[in-house]
Amino acid sequence: MLSLGVIAFAHVWVLLALLALPVIWLLLRATPPSPKQQSFPALRLLLRLDNEEETPARTPWWLLLLRLAVALLIVLAIANPIINPTAELNGNGPLLLVVDDGFVTAADWPARKEQIKRFATQAQREGREVMVLRTAPDPQGNVRLESLPVDRLLEEIDGWMPQPWAVDRAAAVTALADLKAPVTSVWIGDAIATSRASEKDAANLAHRISALGPARFLGDSAAMPPLLYPPDSSSSDLKVVAKRPLPGPADERQIRAIGPDGEVLAHAALHFAEGDKLGSAIFDLPVDLKNRIAQLELQPRLNAGGVVLLDERWRRRTVGIVGNANDTADQPLLSEDYFLERAFKPFAAVRTASIEELTSAPLSLIVLPDTGQLADEPLQKLSKFVDDGGVVLRFAGPRFAAGHDNFVPVALRGGDRQLGGALSWSQPLAITQFNPQGPFAGLIPNPEATVNRQVLAEPGPNLAAASFASLSDGTPLITGKRMGKGWLLLVHTTANTSWTSLPLSGLFVDILRRTLVLAPGAGGMPTGSLHPSAVLDGFGNLRPSPAGLAPISSADFPKAIAGPQHPPGLYAPTSVDASEDQIARSALNVQTGAVDYIALQPELLGGPLETFSLPSEFGLGPWLLLLAFLLGLADMVIGLALRGLGLRLGRATALGIAACVLLLGSQSTSFAQSDNQPPSKAMKATLETQLAYVLTGNQSVDDMSRAGLEGLGQVLGMRTSIEPADPAAIDLATDDLAVYPFIYWPMPPSFPDLNDAERQRIEAYLRQGGMILFDTQDAGDLLPGQNGGGPGEQRLAQVLRGLDIPPLMQVPPDHVLTRSFYLLQDFPGRWTGQPVWVDQVPTSLNDGVSSVIIGANDWAGAWAVDEFGNSLLPVVPGGEEQREMARRFGVNAVMYALTGNYKTDQVHVPALLERLGQ
Repeated sequence: MLSLGVIAFAHVWVLLALLALPVIWLLLRATPPSPKQQSFPALRLLLRLDNEEETPARTPWWLLLLRLAVALLIVLAIANPIINPTAELNGNGPLLLVVDDGFVTAADWPARKEQIKRFATQAQREGREVMVLRTAPDPQGNVRLESLPVDRLLEEIDGWMPQPWAVDRAAAVTALADLKAPVTSVWIGDAIATSRASEKDAANLAHRISALGPARFLGDSAAMPPLLYPPDSSSSDLKVVAKRPLPGPADERQIRAIGPDGEVLAHAALHFAEGDKLGSAIFDLPVDLKNRIAQLELQPRLNAGGVVLLDERWRRRTVGIVGNANDTADQPLLSEDYFLERAFKPFAAVRTASIEELTSAPLSLIVLPDTGQLADEPLQKLSKFVDDGGVVLRFAGPRFAAGHDNFVPVALRGGDRQLGGALSWSQPLAITQFNPQGPFAGLIPNPEATVNRQVLAEPGPNLAAASFASLSDGTPLITGKRMGKGWLLLVHTTANTSWTSLPLSGLFVDILRRTLVLAPGAGGMPTGSLHPSAVLDGFGNLRPSPAGLAPISSADFPKAIAGPQHPPGLYAPTSVDASEDQIARSALNVQTGAVDYIALQPELLGGPLETFSLPSEFGLGPWLLLLAFLLGLADMVIGLALRGLGLRLGRATALGIAACVLLLGSQSTSFAQSDNQPPSKAMKATLETQLAYVLTGNQSVDDMSRAGLEGLGQVLGMRTSIEPADPAAIDLATDDLAVYPFIYWPMPPSFPDLNDAERQRIEAYLRQGGMILFDTQDAGDLLPGQNGGGPGEQRLAQVLRGLDIPPLMQVPPDHVLTRSFYLLQDFPGRWTGQPVWVDQVPTSLNDGVSSVIIGANDWAGAWAVDEFGNSLLPVVPGGEEQREMARRFGVNAVMYALTGNYKTDQVHVPALLERLGQ
């Protein structure tokens, strides 16, 4: 590589061709141009005798220069001149590129990829081998040193993405253990350590790189965005703290609070004081609105470190305590309400009122301190509250022991058991065990929390299962049972200190917190195994979980650290009892693997820290070839003129040039119109075959619909003659439905109601022969063969109410849908076991072709693929075989939408052939 200041030539040897320029000059100079053609009419011969024009003997000097310039430009273009070339690499041996690709680097990931390309291209020019070490573990948890051909590396770089977890520089040092000097190294790092241990690992990696040969360190910690930390879940305020790696000037950022459906609920200003690394923001919102927050985002969101996912640990539920708020004013330490309110206050909003007032308002939990027998009307309202999914927690006491109603989870003995009584014990007893299958499983008993008096449960066969906490002598202290969709719990002692010291201990707060977990919408931390249902990528986008990720035990989840085995995201129970409500997902944030945010100092790395502000290369080769081509065209035109062809072809040439100008002008105009006014969605759908899906307003559902139709389109392209374009997202209120032959319509429970105009558009589309596949996607919530509809099916019935749809029937065995391409007997998706319905259309309408297909098997989830063609979601219970059958159903459905009853018409083929033979 020859460098001449800001210009360098990548292929120096090509410049030797410049030595041939003098030879070209001599050849062109010695060769005269072709003789000029002259017309020779006989009648005008005498008039032309005095023509003194002569043909030149040599090529004009200016034409020689033009042709030499063309040759010179071609030689220079092949030599590949480069402006602002990368400096030559120091040292000898192969080039080692150490690339930090953790979540921190997503903030300037495109610039990092350009640096990788820059150094890899320079190594190729110098004929060096290139080795790459990416310091963030791959999804399999490996950090490997790879030796790649430069051409392959340059192709793969565009597909590289930052990992959504921190780098592992200790593993990177291990990967370099067997590498021998000399090696020239370039570390394209993030200049950030996520812990003190990581800081030491960075120093060890820098030392190892420097020991191999010359090393350069690229990175700029000052350019890295702040790291957003999850708020304190035990605090009553939603206070968010962020940390930047270096102190700096005063700064202000915005944090967005986003709801479960992607809606923005609130903004808060995050302030950094001058010279401080920490900044904070507080969301002052009503409890109901605060409980809807699903994630917090730092604006602008540059990486996963600027996103915090929230789960039930950050929800503040509303608790109602039955009583009178004024009763505790005189003697608060004797009131049960006082102890209950103080215990609930850190994690819930508390209201004190009567049963009638509490049951008329939306509440998560109703607590009944010591009460006697309830009247019929309050009892009915409490029963309905529990049946609808609420939780009622009762405490026993003197009033309860004197006489109680039947609104209790277990049968009770009359009276109470107290210290010194007939059924007494010699000393107070402590809580020693919690039922491992109950809601208080895992709580650690406190020996200082003792009970002096309690109400006894009547022994029976079901008492053990209903006992959630027991004293040291085995008598139940907390019992409970499911009633409808809710829970009824009874603590067999008081909520104040008259019968027990439990309210004075932290165990009392833990018991109340666990009770609140059972409340509506407060799924909390479920038991059993959890699997990732949605994961974050390095840029902080929440995406469907890929298949093959290992589940994690709920007991280990609070201590889990985000990494390849357990990526950051939302985790849900592996299996949920069909008789229970869905349990809310639990959040694992990337910040669990980044306990600190420290800028790496140059002295720690043993060398200066360079930034990415290097001049970008600019290749002149293509532009020189273009200039040579234009000069060649000019030479050709001049040559024609010198041969006398200009006059003869003048008129035709002028007309041809004018036509070309007009054509190019019209094309440029059309291109300009195309650039400024892209074709409408309807026009695109008429030019290409497009599968469409209905926008639901739920971002995750819409993303999965698009991924599903993309996967189905790939299958159609490989197996049939159909080559569908990218799926179209349609809005029922604005888009023209008639141009789409097949529409996939998912139906989440939150789908909005249709207005009259939308209903008319849908009915017109179905009458014109369009086909809609309704997918309620709730087969996973139902048992196979269960007749009761799930939430999606119930919502579908409400949405379609008022539409003129023919009666439905289960797909019969001889329906064309079973053989439009593949021979099928059932139609599984991601789930299976639920029937598929079609409308019974008379043969006089659309040739008897069904326009509506309804099912619940989540076909989009089975079809969905990522950008690499990998399946996104697991298919249960049949695995990949079931996924293949789901794809075949998709092919059959699209073929049925495009060809109608073509397969049915084939039964007439023998008769037609027979008649043609006659």
